[in-house]
Amino acid sequence: MKKTSVVLAVVIVAVLAVALAGFFITRAVHKRHAQVEARPIPRLVEKDGRFALMVDNAPFLIMGIEDLTMGDWPTRPGVWPALEYMNVNTVEIPVYWGDFEPQPGQYDYTAIDRLLDEARQHHVHLVPLWFGSYKNGHPHYMPDWMKLDPVRYFHAEDRNGQAVDSPSPFCTASLEADKKAFAALMQHIKEVDPQRTVLMVQVENETGDWNSVRDFSPAAQKYFEAPVPAEILKAMPPLTSAASPDWQQAYGPNADEYFNAWAVAKYVGDVAAAGKAVYPLPMDANVALRDPIHPGAPGEPGARAAYESGGPSDNVIPIWKAAAPAIDILGPDDYQNDPTSYLKALQLYHRDDNPLYLPETGCPGCARFFFTGLGLQTIGFSPAADTTVASLLGAKAGIAAQQKGDSNAWETYTPVDDFLTSWGMNFRLIGPMQREIARLMFDGKVQAAAEEPGNNTQILQLGTWHAEVTWGGFIHNPHGTAGNPTPEGRALVAQLGDNEFLVTGYYCRIDFRPAGTEEQQKTGQIVLGTQETPSALIDGKWEHRQFLRIQQVVYENGALKPVRSWGGLGGETNGLFFGDTPVVLHVSLTTY
Repeated sequence: MKKTSVVLAVVIVAVLAVALAGFFITRAVHKRHAQVEARPIPRLVEKDGRFALMVDNAPFLIMGIEDLTMGDWPTRPGVWPALEYMNVNTVEIPVYWGDFEPQPGQYDYTAIDRLLDEARQHHVHLVPLWFGSYKNGHPHYMPDWMKLDPVRYFHAEDRNGQAVDSPSPFCTASLEADKKAFAALMQHIKEVDPQRTVLMVQVENETGDWNSVRDFSPAAQKYFEAPVPAEILKAMPPLTSAASPDWQQAYGPNADEYFNAWAVAKYVGDVAAAGKAVYPLPMDANVALRDPIHPGAPGEPGARAAYESGGPSDNVIPIWKAAAPAIDILGPDDYQNDPTSYLKALQLYHRDDNPLYLPETGCPGCARFFFTGLGLQTIGFSPAADTTVASLLGAKAGIAAQQKGDSNAWETYTPVDDFLTSWGMNFRLIGPMQREIARLMFDGKVQAAAEEPGNNTQILQLGTWHAEVTWGGFIHNPHGTAGNPTPEGRALVAQLGDNEFLVTGYYCRIDFRPAGTEEQQKTGQIVLGTQETPSALIDGKWEHRQFLRIQQVVYENGALKPVRSWGGLGGETNGLFFGDTPVVLHVSLTTY
């Protein structure tokens, strides 16, 4: 008996010691963060239909990456060199609900704390992705204790009453658990991140249902047969003039899909609102895109171009905006391989009520469309990649080093993968001046473009000047044939003053032509000259472009710093040529 008592006493002392240690460690962590001066909370602002993500009270452009190695990436060597090679300033990384809340009400902050520490060490920001009830339409990252109780935490059902691999948006128990856990995550981030390393948070991931157009469970059916909420009728005009129509009466053949969009949006919006009530960071919901040109059927497995029903696809954006006001951004995950489809998706989500942000995108060939996004005042792009796969970590360099006996081959490589290189080119060029570009975009002063197959020239309108972009030209085709062998050209012109511009790009030629005032342009009487120097006949007088000054510049601490007078290809006679080297020019113009 005495021995048992002694053992029990030892156990109790040990438990108390662990609890006290945890208490004092937590106090120490909170005290350390309390000593850091709190910076302004990131926020979204809108002006004249343009948006800016304000970080430290100034516009910020996310040049990010979604790392596909998920939660274990901080421990793997080689990831940070790859991200540094790309010059990213933000990393999207998932937080798994199942790991975060292994037992009801018990939260494990280890992963988010580690991510915050590593991000600060490498001077990047974070966008946590909350993998809660939904991950690609499935409940796979719910905690085990929820998966083991499918009666309480029930799934959606198809038309035949069979459970499908998607959560039911009408399961109150799941919703309340998700709200509680997400609020706990936001509370912790608020407490330990006065530096504002976290810029915003993605709520769930690619929500909706791949296996059924909607939830047909008894809980769902009750709402389907009830009147459509007034805010939805206002956002999405019904087919009938009847008062208080139900979903079928209001939307006919689209009733199932619209109903599911409302149900899922309300679920996600309620989770977001619970987190925002604790810590009001901007919040986004990403979109598993439907084909933007030839969409198929929603929630119909095996159908041509089938897509996820219920998520914020382009045809139900108004429903999502009305049902989930706590979600600030609906962001397309743009993996469209066809350039026309890729660009169409950008246009669909570039709206007066929605900041353009790509939480995911892919393929080396679409990297050039980052510049199209800049022309649409994007707040950021985050290409998705598994940066620890050998092919993405410069397999050629790593293997060669290994063959030479370098035991640190994978620590000292230079990434050569096309994906890292093509996106890295964007971020290395824009990165040093991203704050200035973000500000100029917010002020409506940026025009940008990317090369499209079959379209060898493009005009960027900048007040009384037009910037004429020719893809390729002298760079890849010494005989002057326009167009690059592989479409990869990109161009950006930002207006600093009436006759003053910031000019940059890759694989293109940029020149300027007088365009007249807005009133003169409306007359349609301007005649373009055909001589070597760009000119135009405006109100009966020929005006010829003349460069006052061309300087290669860099941005340092927000100020332009001249590097040298530009003596590169083109210049006074043939315009400004850009190859594969990051070059930024400060150009002043006049006419004669």
